[in-house]
Amino acid sequence: MKRLLSLTAGLLLGAAVAAFGADREHILKIYNWADYIDEELLEEFKDWYYEQTGEQVEIIYQLFDVNEIMLSKIELGHEDFDLVCPSDYIIERMMRQDLLLPIDRDFGNTPDYTSLVAPYIIEKFNEIEAYGKNANDYSVGYMWGTTGLLYNKAYVSQAEAKTWETLKNPKYKGKIFIKDAFRDVYTALIIALHKDQIDSGELDLKTISFNASDEYIALVEDYLNQVKDNVLGWEADFGKEEMTKEKAWINLSWSGDAAWAIEEAAEVGVDLGYEVPEEGSIVWFDGWVIPKYAKNVKAARYFINFLCMPQNAIRNMEEIGYVSAIGGPEILEAMEDKDSFEPLDASYFFSEKDTAVCVNPVYYPDAFTIAHCGMEHDSGERTEELLKMWSRVKGDNAGVFTYVFIGLAVIAFVAMFIMNSGKKKSRKRRR
Repeated sequence: MKRLLSLTAGLLLGAAVAAFGADREHILKIYNWADYIDEELLEEFKDWYYEQTGEQVEIIYQLFDVNEIMLSKIELGHEDFDLVCPSDYIIERMMRQDLLLPIDRDFGNTPDYTSLVAPYIIEKFNEIEAYGKNANDYSVGYMWGTTGLLYNKAYVSQAEAKTWETLKNPKYKGKIFIKDAFRDVYTALIIALHKDQIDSGELDLKTISFNASDEYIALVEDYLNQVKDNVLGWEADFGKEEMTKEKAWINLSWSGDAAWAIEEAAEVGVDLGYEVPEEGSIVWFDGWVIPKYAKNVKAARYFINFLCMPQNAIRNMEEIGYVSAIGGPEILEAMEDKDSFEPLDASYFFSEKDTAVCVNPVYYPDAFTIAHCGMEHDSGERTEELLKMWSRVKGDNAGVFTYVFIGLAVIAFVAMFIMNSGKKKSRKRRR
């Protein structure tokens, strides 16, 4: 429902702006994922921006559900969005296509809160490959997470959830959902299937993720063909909800979806857990960028800076259930819970001294796990071959169950919209 309200608000505001003839230079057009911000911050930003600059600004806030749909609008130049929030591989593609403006971090008398982005995020953005350009000059990290296995503790042990091999276990036939996200699954498995070579130094974790050769595609396809008979459905968003209902016992999932599912399932007496398999996996990132067709670059820069303020980063995390790219002591203080979590090494994200902090491992995996995670990249001309492989693997297996569950999800959404608009919303992932 919030998504529908946001869309309606965006349309009404756009109509109002047109009717009253507001100058485009005083309008900030934002294009973001659904349910991916504390929307109260939008109004608060307008007051904060006036305090910082003495300038008025109105916001047109619109939503997208698929990276490529957003990208197509930017590529065609038919939309003059000032700010968009793509995923890592799309940032890479947009930089390669010269679709982004560099982000000026000089905010005059206003502090540069973008400097609070965790060094780990800066380091990972440095791995984005775009013909010599540095992604940290063209984007600012927003949210991040991992890809792993959400599992039902009543049927799957923690040891089983710590290995991708569990997906091939015949005792889980018809009890597995896999995220319908070919790039995430492919990259995670490429890393896992080369664990020994990576550990020995024969292969480099940072570069293996770029490999979309016929040999590597065939390797992943063979592995997935050994898994697919166990797959109940290939899902884009409904898997986490079905896990809370025990329709399946394992879901290859994103950490943010897993955190939501664990919380929701606990309320109905279902005990779920999440693990990043020890063979390795991936971390993913979303970041704010300014397209080259932007008309209000100044307000876009200030909005990014506004979201990087620790108190706003914390509010966004609490609202949407994903993990901010902002680090530092204020974030750690807000996220640490000594009564709920065992100490782990999160020094890679906060500071060198934070080797035993009590934070949620779904949000902040330990340093050992992170050291075995690569990141996905734009596969360029090889994308078509990856999609063909993905289609071959899913085959008819993707059909009946996927569409049935999509239909059920739509029915459930309509029912909630009509009968219970006050109920806590589901956190939607951005990819």
